[in-house]
Amino acid sequence: MTITALMPVYPRCGVRPVRGEGVYLYGEDGEQYLDFAAGIAVNALGHGHPKLVEAIAKQAATLMHVSNLYGSPQGEHFAQRLVDSTFADTVFFTNSGAEAVECAIKTARRYHFANGNPQRHTLITFNNAFHGRTLGAISATNQPKMRDGFEPLLPGFAYAPFDDLEAALALIDENTAGFLVEPIQGEGGLRPASMEFLQGLRRACDEHGLLLVLDEVQCGYGRTGKFFAHELYGVTPDIMASAKGIGGGFPLGACLATEEAAKGMVAGTHGSTYGGNPLAMAAGEAVLDVMQEPGFLEHVEAMGQRLRATLEQMIPNFDHLFEEVRGHGLMQGLKMKSDSRRFVAHCRDNHGLLLVAAGENVIRILPPLTIDESHITEFATKLSDAARVYVPAADD
Repeated sequence: MTITALMPVYPRCGVRPVRGEGVYLYGEDGEQYLDFAAGIAVNALGHGHPKLVEAIAKQAATLMHVSNLYGSPQGEHFAQRLVDSTFADTVFFTNSGAEAVECAIKTARRYHFANGNPQRHTLITFNNAFHGRTLGAISATNQPKMRDGFEPLLPGFAYAPFDDLEAALALIDENTAGFLVEPIQGEGGLRPASMEFLQGLRRACDEHGLLLVLDEVQCGYGRTGKFFAHELYGVTPDIMASAKGIGGGFPLGACLATEEAAKGMVAGTHGSTYGGNPLAMAAGEAVLDVMQEPGFLEHVEAMGQRLRATLEQMIPNFDHLFEEVRGHGLMQGLKMKSDSRRFVAHCRDNHGLLLVAAGENVIRILPPLTIDESHITEFATKLSDAARVYVPAADD
């Protein structure tokens, strides 16, 4: 037998973490890495945050799981806090971002069904989007690398160029349910939507009776210096998928919706065995406690500005490698003139710096939201050292 015990769907690198502390990861042999990937924007509070650890340990010793056939005081309390802090009136808890997106898609379709318009089932989505790996989520993207070999995919999606309002509006027809969009594309190249684009989608939804569905799995939950990225644009969604940072490393996601948008989601229309379990709720409460501490989001915004300035100052010194900086807050991208995946591997293997590659040869820089200026200084030193000795491949 040649297949590995872990199904070989990930091209795993040589980093093998066994312990984390703050902004650092440690490998089997004690090697230290500066973690500016944070589990791809998941470890919002870094590794081993005492409040999160305490909350999980205490809840694990009390009650980890009960069926959703019973009442959920833990879920009700956490959901109410999210409702009080966002546009939403109701929340469905999931175990992942992909599940949150699935719930969002179902909620949008069910809304029109409840209104007597079942033909309005098509969501307009955008090129280079990433919404997860389920069949529904990969149907919502037109990236061949996500879709190849999994056809036939689900019908009910149309695709427009990202940040092209005119093209998106041109796709609206009698079957349109709404738009599904990331305010800031993550995997697709860390591309923020323009103000005109996102506000234009909101206006179109209001004019045509459509739903604006936001995927804030990566860009939400404090990552941009706002609680959710749509706050940067002055728009309000009807439905939103959240995950990654919401649990600080514990598997947790959420689909948030207004009362109107969720009108079709009645008993029996959706469910999850593990979704909203008491252990996940304890983790979510602890993360939210920290994020709602006075000055937390202001700190993220300040560190984001410092990080961006550092990157912009670095470009002239390495203009043969780097092209531009993209992003908001602590969701920054550095576009390269060559293969970003190769450079990310170079930083990891030779300089102990963990980053994440993205589309369009962009490096994603996604540190814990708890970093301070010393970590940015250390990051800048490691990145400069890596760039100084890096030689792009001949075919880059």
